[in-house]
Amino acid sequence: MTANEFSEDKFEKADLSSTASPQRHSFTVDVEEWFQVGAFENTFSTEDWPTLESRVVLQTRNILELLKKYKIIGTFFCLGWVAERAPSLIKEIADAGHEVGCHGMAHQRLFTMSREEFRNEVRASKELLEQASGQSVLGYRAPSFSLTPNVWWVYDELKEAGFKYSSSLYPVKTDHYGLATAPRQPFYPAGRDGILEIPLTVCDMPFKRLPASGGGYFRLLPYFLSKYLLSKGAEQASSPSIFYMHPWEMDLGQPYVAEAPWLSRFRHYQGQAQLPLKLIKLFNAFQWDSMENIYADLLQED
Repeated sequence: MTANEFSEDKFEKADLSSTASPQRHSFTVDVEEWFQVGAFENTFSTEDWPTLESRVVLQTRNILELLKKYKIIGTFFCLGWVAERAPSLIKEIADAGHEVGCHGMAHQRLFTMSREEFRNEVRASKELLEQASGQSVLGYRAPSFSLTPNVWWVYDELKEAGFKYSSSLYPVKTDHYGLATAPRQPFYPAGRDGILEIPLTVCDMPFKRLPASGGGYFRLLPYFLSKYLLSKGAEQASSPSIFYMHPWEMDLGQPYVAEAPWLSRFRHYQGQAQLPLKLIKLFNAFQWDSMENIYADLLQED
């Protein structure tokens, strides 16, 4: 499928009657190092990574402690790169009762890989995560939400690798990612016998569609607006919302990358000090669970 051939009406929507209340939202974390983010991809090369300070264990433990305090269960989409170097962290996540999902091997955008390259890297990362966690890995999230119609074969590869669902599409167009014409509700991108795609949450406003799933937007926007977008987005789609964040987003001790472009620095560092308090408000405002738990009935279907 190409971008020109893509249209929302081609796909079968999932029956969400078994997911209970749409007010039960998914809390998700994309587990990656601070230097592996898209904002710094033109500043650091993969060859630089081994020379940079690793902080992902410290950062992720901070999130785990906060979730434990407020009794929140979530889904952690982890890089195979992290699992290879810190398998004990993956086990900590699983032992705390959270779902472990796959975020690929090394945060490489999907459209930069061949089908064979993707097949090899996603299977390798899935195996690393399952060995470290001791649990089956059912879910996948594409790095930088880079699943586009031009690489729609990814869904077939995910099914063949043993995944049950993906959460890789953001139905909004930004300067960094997004597919505005993607369905807002969970759907079957490769037919009913394929895996389930659970898109990120967006909110239609009178002037435009806005991202509502967290990330940098949650740090940059006032809390009341983020809460409204998340709640309204769930209502508009009649579907549970998804919130996502990264471990580095509330680490004030991480290195400052002065050589990165100013916009990249702004997006990466702004709002980190206020994030813990915002998260606590969010935890108290909604019911939260892992994606595996919310969509359990759909994921058990053959």
